[in-house]
Amino acid sequence: MNRNTRVALICVAVVAGMTGAAFAAVPLYQLFCQVTGFDGTTMRATQAPDRILEREITVRFDTNVRNGLPWTFEAEQVSQTVRVGESKLAFFRVTNTSDRPVAGIAAYNVVPESAGPYFLKLRCFCFEAQTLQPGETMEFPIQYFIDETIETEPEGRGIRDIVLSYTFYPAEGFDEALAASGEAAPASL
Repeated sequence: MNRNTRVALICVAVVAGMTGAAFAAVPLYQLFCQVTGFDGTTMRATQAPDRILEREITVRFDTNVRNGLPWTFEAEQVSQTVRVGESKLAFFRVTNTSDRPVAGIAAYNVVPESAGPYFLKLRCFCFEAQTLQPGETMEFPIQYFIDETIETEPEGRGIRDIVLSYTFYPAEGFDEALAASGEAAPASL
């Protein structure tokens, strides 16, 4: 094998490796955010805690629709006061305002970002395509709690208010829209 052939093969290998790394970057970042709560990504829990503390935190709800999705989306409550460790249920209402069936997918995050590791969801409607028929309205629940480690870790002690923000995107092109917005979808929810 001559020198030019070796250089060409190395270049092809580097381009293939960089392309693979580019495709792997988003899922790896999503997994990192899900595991650590980084960048306001909330975490998933399988059961509520046994202990409820006295400290109260106000959770406010924010709803958004992106990229021309013909839906109205609103929280049925503006905010909730939750005690640390207490399981709460919140509801969101979505209406398809178009004359055709439309599918959307919701992504979420919390602010302040430092609250991500403490805000745990037991049930959520996010990251699964939801199809609404023309004029149809659906109600979606989220069940959540604030983990008690918010009391003992320095990053959590000052948190008194959390904003849970959901954004619905059209299901078609969801991954591209999410990447462009800077939000991260957990690898599995």
